[in-house]
Amino acid sequence: MKFAARVEVRLRPGIADPEGATIERALPALGFDDVRGVRAGRSFRFELDAADEVSARRRAEELAHRLLANPVIEDSELELRALAPGGGPPDGPGELTEERT
Repeated sequence: MKFAARVEVRLRPGIADPEGATIERALPALGFDDVRGVRAGRSFRFELDAADEVSARRRAEELAHRLLANPVIEDSELELRALAPGGGPPDGPGELTEERT
């Protein structure tokens, strides 16, 4: 089976986020005076082949922990969905299932 995965990586609470702070400081000049608490992160999307959802989730989590995120300072969140044989969702848009680490 084919699966679509999305991994969101962001700094853990309490870790300084200079990129988010820079964005937040620029917001009032752009007319966004009401926005606070900006935190920057990264998003990774990929497809993988696996026998079932459990195996796909295990591989995607391993990839996230070993390569995409630094588990000392970052949290990752995995969303996963099965794709139809042609590459699209099995029944309509489909939903990603979520798991936070």
